[in-house]
Amino acid sequence: MVYGGSMIFALIACIYLLFRRSNAIAPEVAPPLRLRRWVAAFFAVMVMSHLSWFVLVRYSRLFGDPLINLVVAAALDCVVLIPLIMGMLLNMLQDRRRPLWPFILASLPVVALFAAIIYRHDTTLVSWVQGYFMVMTIIIIIYMAYAVRQYSLWLRNNYADLEHKEVWQSFMVMVICLLILSFYIYSSSGMTYEYTLQVFDYLFVVILLWRVETLQTLENNDDNDDITQTTDVEMVAALHTGAPQTTIPGNIGLLLEQYCEGGQLYLRQDITLSELSKAIGTNRYYLSLYFTRQNTTYNAYINGLRIQHFVRLYQEAVATNRPFTAQQLAQESGFRSYSTFATAFKQRMGKTVTIWMRWNS
Repeated sequence: MVYGGSMIFALIACIYLLFRRSNAIAPEVAPPLRLRRWVAAFFAVMVMSHLSWFVLVRYSRLFGDPLINLVVAAALDCVVLIPLIMGMLLNMLQDRRRPLWPFILASLPVVALFAAIIYRHDTTLVSWVQGYFMVMTIIIIIYMAYAVRQYSLWLRNNYADLEHKEVWQSFMVMVICLLILSFYIYSSSGMTYEYTLQVFDYLFVVILLWRVETLQTLENNDDNDDITQTTDVEMVAALHTGAPQTTIPGNIGLLLEQYCEGGQLYLRQDITLSELSKAIGTNRYYLSLYFTRQNTTYNAYINGLRIQHFVRLYQEAVATNRPFTAQQLAQESGFRSYSTFATAFKQRMGKTVTIWMRWNS
């Protein structure tokens, strides 16, 4: 019953992601359709895997050698699920296109080892499969930890509002995926094993649905910006070495002061680096380089201006005895959510909003 329930649950989640285009969990968030399709494919494979294992276990005598059947089923799970897991996570990193083929190649030795088990009709090579999978898991976790960190830096260099955009939770999703697969590979059969695995499946479907529906789709408005033809390697090198070919115009600071600060562009919610660069008459690359050489990020710059605006509004409200709330002033200062404001305020001012207001009342 638990086994069949988890299969039906995954099937319902698959159909939901394929045919519903809006979010039920976070209706205000624009859903990333590409990610929804990847996760739907993963749920579909979960359903097929459950179904195939049920048939093999219940009717094993009808399909020839039980050992070969089990090995083939396990091999298919490992080979298909690993690329799907990585595909899901890579699609959560929307800043760039990362290749999936290395993870597909990494699955090929698993195929070879399972083929050797079938050919020799010997399970002693199972320990080789387990060892290889452990090494591959460690490498993947290290790589994705680095990728998620780079993605977070990219977000701070391009977006003022990071709510529903940060994906450190996605890294935890990947770790949970790999832990479930490790449990699947290293554990033996038994009722405790089966029930535990099904509980994992239920929780995993819920976690994936939550992650898909709370991740904001990032709009890429830089397609017509010729500077974006610069490769990632050249961009990083330019930002950190300050090569002569990346000399930035000397008037960017004045343009920011005139249009962003004077014109209060920072009050626009979800304003991006690309939008600001066009508003002040430069391009995204030079503006990003300017912030880097100022030892700050675009996110820190915009939120710093918003916090200064909040302080001015607070001081005016106190001086005129106007009733207000911190949430109201934060929204008037350009912050979409109070939690984002509270975090940014504490980072910049060194104390919470409540304590700061108490000291400055």
